[in-house]
Amino acid sequence: MEFWQRISTWAHRRPFTVDLIVALLSTGLVSIIYAATLIPSWADHDPQWGDRAQAALLSVPMLLTFAWRRTRPRLAMWMLAVLSVLSLPIAEIVAGIIAVPFIVYAAAAYGKRADGRWALILGILGGFLLSGRILVQGPHYGFPQELLLMAATAIPCWLMVFFAWTLGALTRARRLRFQAIEDRARRLEVENRQERALAAADERAHIAREMHDIVAHSLSVIITQADGGRYASVADPEMGRQALETIARTGRSSLAEMRRLLGVLRQEGNTEYRPQPGVEDVPSLLAGIRANGLTVALRQEGEPRHELPAGAGLTVYRLVQEALTNCLKHAGPAAVVDARLEWTAKGLDVHIHDDGRGAAADPPGPGGGNGLRGMRERVALYDGTVTAGPVTGGGFAVDAHIPYSEA
Repeated sequence: MEFWQRISTWAHRRPFTVDLIVALLSTGLVSIIYAATLIPSWADHDPQWGDRAQAALLSVPMLLTFAWRRTRPRLAMWMLAVLSVLSLPIAEIVAGIIAVPFIVYAAAAYGKRADGRWALILGILGGFLLSGRILVQGPHYGFPQELLLMAATAIPCWLMVFFAWTLGALTRARRLRFQAIEDRARRLEVENRQERALAAADERAHIAREMHDIVAHSLSVIITQADGGRYASVADPEMGRQALETIARTGRSSLAEMRRLLGVLRQEGNTEYRPQPGVEDVPSLLAGIRANGLTVALRQEGEPRHELPAGAGLTVYRLVQEALTNCLKHAGPAAVVDARLEWTAKGLDVHIHDDGRGAAADPPGPGGGNGLRGMRERVALYDGTVTAGPVTGGGFAVDAHIPYSEA
């Protein structure tokens, strides 16, 4: 079975080679048949030997047109048409009877639509010419008998041509349908590869934002507590101990979040999928920030009229987390932060304002600016907007709007 499958694959990939082999075999077979009749006829000095020799010579190029029946069907069709016209004065052209239906079929199946139409027209004309040749060269029986003789000659030729053309047209339709299916499969494969690449890029961006939010927030808290505890421990060892406890707690929480995220990437079977934080977790986030020495006032105004899109709650949480982390890093030790969540008719407005020295007071380090870029990317996923920048008179402001539903 595997052997025949390899043969079929080889023949499908090399149509000209296969057709050339068929043409040579058919030419050789017909040549043997003509030779078997020509030799005795020549020996017996048959007066029709010359016509038979001419028929044998014309049969060779007629059958050789098989070699181009699939690769160049138009060339094969017109070559056979010219050879058929040249063979009209000669009787007993067996090769023409064999070649015509095959070439008509090939022109309709593998050529263009115009080639198929021309093959049908030439086949019908060939039937007329063949019946006319019989009428001219044959015995004269009178009008009704000659008309019946022409019909008896032309109608079988036309039926043969029309059958071959119909079969070729059906083969062409089937072939085009299969080609359309293959093209569609290839397009779907390319689209699937592109979708997978886009999904991978989107997931990489999502993971980068998650890791930035976790690491940046945790490290900002750890640095703030370490700086404060270093000086406080001199005057009050208890405050230093509390600072170390806060550092350890924050580090353990951050390590657990990182392990959870990496576990999802590895697709481990025992990975815990805890609920992601949302808008309702913002007060607890602010409580942790206050424990680090930053004064934060939270106000919530209005009531939600609809639910936010899936994942938008996490976006709000990460947005507030990033804004407060920036306050810890840049606003200064005596800064006061005003956080406001306002539910409106169109969605949720988030306002984080501080009266500190602003982010412009500290030059950005290597890779700086990823936090604000991550904010905008997150909010843009839900058709929201973010504006962030220093405020006239001092401080920094982050304002965002997230609509209730995606556009």
